[in-house]
Amino acid sequence: MSTRLRIGIDVGGTNTDAVVVDDDGNVLASTKTATTPDPSDGIRVALEQVIVDVDRNHIAQAMLGTTHPANAIIRRRDLDAVGILRLAAPSSLAIRPGLAWPVDLHDAVIGKAAILRGGFEYDGQEISPLDEDGVRAFALDCMGSVRAVAIASAFAPATTEHEMRAAEIINEVTGGSVAVSLSHQVGSLGLLERENATILNASLFGIARRVVEGFQTALASHGLDVESFLTQNDGTLMTADEAVRLPILTVGSGPTNSMRGACALAGLSDALVIDVGGTSADVGILVDGFPRESAAAVEVGGVRTNFRMPDLISIGLGGGTIVTESGASVAVGPDSVGYKVVTEALVRGGSTLTLSDIAVRSGRLTGFGDVALAGGVSESTVSAALAWVDEQITVLCDRMKASRASMPLIAVGGGSHLVPNHVSGIAEVIRPANYAVANAFGAAIAEASGAVDRVYRYESLGREACLDEAKQMAVDAAVRAGADPDQVRITSVAEVPMTYLPGQGCRVQVKAAGPLKG
Repeated sequence: MSTRLRIGIDVGGTNTDAVVVDDDGNVLASTKTATTPDPSDGIRVALEQVIVDVDRNHIAQAMLGTTHPANAIIRRRDLDAVGILRLAAPSSLAIRPGLAWPVDLHDAVIGKAAILRGGFEYDGQEISPLDEDGVRAFALDCMGSVRAVAIASAFAPATTEHEMRAAEIINEVTGGSVAVSLSHQVGSLGLLERENATILNASLFGIARRVVEGFQTALASHGLDVESFLTQNDGTLMTADEAVRLPILTVGSGPTNSMRGACALAGLSDALVIDVGGTSADVGILVDGFPRESAAAVEVGGVRTNFRMPDLISIGLGGGTIVTESGASVAVGPDSVGYKVVTEALVRGGSTLTLSDIAVRSGRLTGFGDVALAGGVSESTVSAALAWVDEQITVLCDRMKASRASMPLIAVGGGSHLVPNHVSGIAEVIRPANYAVANAFGAAIAEASGAVDRVYRYESLGREACLDEAKQMAVDAAVRAGADPDQVRITSVAEVPMTYLPGQGCRVQVKAAGPLKG
């Protein structure tokens, strides 16, 4: 057995899972505990339980996947007020920042806003010189009214100069009292979507800081002086310090952790994955061991963004989903008892009929409670509820598949007992060992990564030189994130010719990944 160990923790809506994994991918310990109203409490409990029989001296790293940022956006709670500075005038005055946001989220987040001269064209030519005096005035106006500023410049992923200079000015004026979020570090091309993502990122700074501090405090309280990381949307890691600066890149990490964990546990690199928890089910597809990324703009809390997110379909289907009987009809969901399923389900002595009760009565789930306590549930209700579950899973898988070809389906998560053994259009249903804690396992085995998304003019440097530069930038970013320089590899290269622009303009997207340094 390898003596270098990792801890993986994943906070879900119902359960907080934790595992200890060695360098060979063996699960040495695992635990599943109910998520608490304050998720930090669940993290502490899971950590305490999972390291009981493990030599702590061999633990080198700890990884966390958490729902904190996503829940804050969804619930509109604990978000920081943000000042928005767009550098694109005079070409972008028609649409003000945050125009299409949901009203409640707009009121909670959007503070001061200004559109100033600045920004670049795709080829690096200035739209207008940066209005430095305007930036200084904006910084003064923001002091005392917002806790962070989001800066978005036209074509910033191609040319970062104006964003970086504006950040310098804001830091000079405010003395560093106002945090700054830069769009070229958050999103890709597409000014408005990238601006939205940058604003959301800035609104999460306070939450991210509390999450990281809570995680590191929990580790320290158990005598663990180890490197700490958070998992991000694409299934890779970022350092705890990076997570404080870029929390928006963690909002989709839960389902991605499960998919990566499912991939490794099942020994497959191409498959459909369904992760069923207590509240919801997510279906995605693995391509070469990584979740397929969404090609469309992604909505987060009703806001259109364009940062990296896995291509997922979600539905309110989980172990805690409430089943309602009304005469001869049966309704399933969308409400759920969530993490209270361990006390609210009939088979656990509660008073609410859930899909977990249905699974116990049908024999799909054993060892969860006393089947006799659900004896009053009719066979017709059980059949109707299971028929609904089976239909939903079949539809989700059909929607996610890219072709009619039959693929395996890996079922993971604490609620995966709801997945039938045979699904129409699926080659086989696989439930790998440790499937219930696949999310925490996915966090524990995640690699560090770096990505580049920018526009090049091939006519100036040549295609190969441009691609080589982009690849090196991605590798360097992965190394900064903690990857071993000797084991970093390029995982994807995409070229999108911008034929509607002169000069052989091409959008180049490169991603590199590698295992963490020992």
